[in-house]
Amino acid sequence: MKDMLGREELLSIEDAGKKILIAIDLVPPAEFLTETETSVNLVISREIVSPEDLPGFTRSTMDGYAVNSTDTFGAKEGMPSYIRLKGEINMGEKPAFKITKGETARIATGGMLPQGADSVLMLEHTSEVNENLIEVLKPVATGDNTIQAGEDCKKGEIILKKGHRIRPQDIGALSGIGVTRIWAYEKPKVAIIATGDEVVPASSSLKPGQVRDINSYTLASLIETNGGKAVKMGIFKDSYEGLKKVVEEAVMKNHITIITGGSSVGTRDLTAKVINSIGKPGVLFHGISAKPGKPTIGAVINGKPVFGLPGHPAAVIVTFEIFIRPMLRLLSGETMKLQHMIKRTVKAKLSKNISSSTGRQDYIRVLLEEIDGELWAIPILGKSGLITTLVKADGTIVIPTSQTGIEQGTEVEVELF
Repeated sequence: MKDMLGREELLSIEDAGKKILIAIDLVPPAEFLTETETSVNLVISREIVSPEDLPGFTRSTMDGYAVNSTDTFGAKEGMPSYIRLKGEINMGEKPAFKITKGETARIATGGMLPQGADSVLMLEHTSEVNENLIEVLKPVATGDNTIQAGEDCKKGEIILKKGHRIRPQDIGALSGIGVTRIWAYEKPKVAIIATGDEVVPASSSLKPGQVRDINSYTLASLIETNGGKAVKMGIFKDSYEGLKKVVEEAVMKNHITIITGGSSVGTRDLTAKVINSIGKPGVLFHGISAKPGKPTIGAVINGKPVFGLPGHPAAVIVTFEIFIRPMLRLLSGETMKLQHMIKRTVKAKLSKNISSSTGRQDYIRVLLEEIDGELWAIPILGKSGLITTLVKADGTIVIPTSQTGIEQGTEVEVELF
């Protein structure tokens, strides 16, 4: 659709996202069997059921004495109870004796309770009369200072559901129940294609007019951090045939394809033309109501998402957060949870007036600074091609399309990097 001047109207971020979602094929990636200890950030493809109780025995959570709680009832410092000391329980072993009425045994944290004991007296609440007798200065109730067998999880209980992304604490829990191998989805592969006659590898010495490739490295890190596998295809000149060949290969071998540079509307713009020549439905939008990121291309080729991102580093990061990070979640097989919809934000006061044009959503980079006990958001102003503005910034604030700016002193929500 075009406006009154014949220009293509910009899509809202929400409408652009919907167009992509409708056109892609949401097929979970292949699964594979992997070692639990190296599975962090993978998404499990089959539910995991505990093969045993955890813990497998009732154990002490304190250094003290294993007792039958009834032997301590009514005990206090002025009127202690007395219990015979039967022995000591060795760590890592099943007790060789049981506790009968009026008896106790020394036990360390993590030790297995002997038969007949139902609780543990803390050392601080006892006093040894002699090597065979202790006095109890405070009573305990059944189960005090213990973890019961199966209290953590029971045999047959579902520990992790299909679609769950593995965290460090999950690896610890699985190791505790002896699950050393799990089924997981392969990470979605994301192809990165850098374009531009002026772009050279980061290791190159620069000639006049050349710039080093920033976006491939930035995108690769973002992809890996968010559970994908980055595949850098290389840097390609502004040539139709060369770009078409690499995009065809990227779409065939990967789940998502990202092309950086070549997305601005101009005489040397080849990205949209190349995408439309490869498969259907092709380009779904070329331009979104966001700054930075306005000339972003969204496309689908034979069910796979393809994005043409602006060449400016700030725009690359903003558009990655808007489109590609959510796409990685969907294509990884991960079940969407509440925490995926909650962004890491903090409240702060804006340190200066910021203006914005209506009809676009502005993403302003800010530095957070504490002044006189209050948190302030200090705008890092600069063109979206300046990478150091991102290095200095702690996050971004968003000016909605309906607003013309934000006044100094206004409380804003900063989305942290």
